[in-house]
Amino acid sequence: MQECLQRTQEKKKPDSVKRIHKAICDYYSDKLENVDIKAITKEHEIALTESFYHAKKTFEPKDLLNWFVTVSASFYKAAFWQLITPMHKEMLQILEVKLGPEHPDVAASLNNLAALYYNMGDYEKALPLYQRALDISEKVLSSQHPDVANSLNNLALLYDKMGDYEKALPLYQRALDISEKVLGSQHPDVATTLNNLALLYESMGAYEKALPLYQRALDIREKVLSSQHPDVANSLNNLALLYDDMGAYEKALPLYQRALDIREKVLGPQHPDVAQTLNNLAALYYNMGAYEKALPLYQRALDIREKVLGPQHPDVANSLNSLALFYRHMGAYEKALPLYQRALDIRKKVLGPQHPYVATTLNNLAALYYNMGDYEKTLPLYQRALDISEKVLGSQHPYVATTLNNLAALYDDMGAYEKALPLYQRALDIREKVLGPQHPDVANSLNNLALFYDKMGDYEKTLPLYQRALEIDEKVLGPQHPYVAQTLNNLAKLYENMGNYEKALLLYQKIGKGSNYPK
Repeated sequence: MQECLQRTQEKKKPDSVKRIHKAICDYYSDKLENVDIKAITKEHEIALTESFYHAKKTFEPKDLLNWFVTVSASFYKAAFWQLITPMHKEMLQILEVKLGPEHPDVAASLNNLAALYYNMGDYEKALPLYQRALDISEKVLSSQHPDVANSLNNLALLYDKMGDYEKALPLYQRALDISEKVLGSQHPDVATTLNNLALLYESMGAYEKALPLYQRALDIREKVLSSQHPDVANSLNNLALLYDDMGAYEKALPLYQRALDIREKVLGPQHPDVAQTLNNLAALYYNMGAYEKALPLYQRALDIREKVLGPQHPDVANSLNSLALFYRHMGAYEKALPLYQRALDIRKKVLGPQHPYVATTLNNLAALYYNMGDYEKTLPLYQRALDISEKVLGSQHPYVATTLNNLAALYDDMGAYEKALPLYQRALDIREKVLGPQHPDVANSLNNLALFYDKMGDYEKTLPLYQRALEIDEKVLGPQHPYVAQTLNNLAKLYENMGNYEKALLLYQKIGKGSNYPK
């Protein structure tokens, strides 16, 4: 059709040709109206491609941008990122030529294209696009424009994902300053930036900084948007996650339940956001040991996502991953294995084989084989996960430290101690450098390294590592957190092995084991 039109349009007047393109564009656009994201077919993909071709001949640049963002929204939500990325790239080229390289709409297009690369895990391509969008916005709109704050937020999110917290933090802070100054301290955009900044602090283990930001974001949203707004549910969800991480399960539970109530009431029981809260609530029940409550929630979250988003959506992979993790921890390895394998297949297909989420699934699948004692299958999966993480995220990312930690544990169990030790040490170095010396993951690395030296009988090196891990966990997570009990137990066993039964007894009593310990 395109070739035929190309041959015949030379004989027609420009206005007549434009009307033809407009009619064909409308024809295909109608096929995309109210498209169900769980039921996108090849016909829909063709309709989008054809409508875009004719829209380019029909709309002025600004109208073209707005039209395409609207018509492709369902494909974006359904994770058809590889399909729409070439169109966004072409859109950017059109805007640059017709509007100039420093037009605000060019910045908007850069942001859109960068978001696609971000979602696909191609941070290397996303970074210069976000940076250029910020440069244009600052130059054309002034340094205090809300669009500048939006670009700062986007760039900060990327650095946050890359584990470069040092770069992310000032960008979030600057975005917050602009939003508060221009929009006022009670604006919803301010709440969004507070939320993002809190997420960053949570990732850094600075829970005491994250908590008031989450609370303030929630206060703004409840005041400005009403208590039943979906953004309020989002804040409740995030605040609950923080309490969950802190081990304050009794505070997290009512927040998750309230978030779930809002989302079910406002969005309907089959909405993907409902599935997200169900998944989080299930994880909380699991942490609380209420396994019989956790399992049906995990399953319901998976059912919703499969039904609404389709079986190949990344969020379906997330649910499969969560459910597999549950079964793995319960020792039901035969149930966990196909779930991990299916999650891996989805992520490779939708996100590409080099995406960080693929590395995460490889890590989890390796951990399952590790639990099953199949070290022959475990080793190449950990190594592949490490290769992807280092390539995509850089050698200093926290995810890299996690894989190094897991790989070290494997070598440790295999008796390859000379390979395990440098990996434990490198994981600790990364976590201390990137997350700071007081992060719970640092305590985890200290614990693992201490266990290694304990096994080697080097108690002199073991003791200060356990003591430092205990100090971090008690300070950050609180004295009642399960990780504190675990470290107390490890430390008590060490004192016992060293013959210091008095100190061992005190620690065992502290975690409720004193009655079983011989005096």
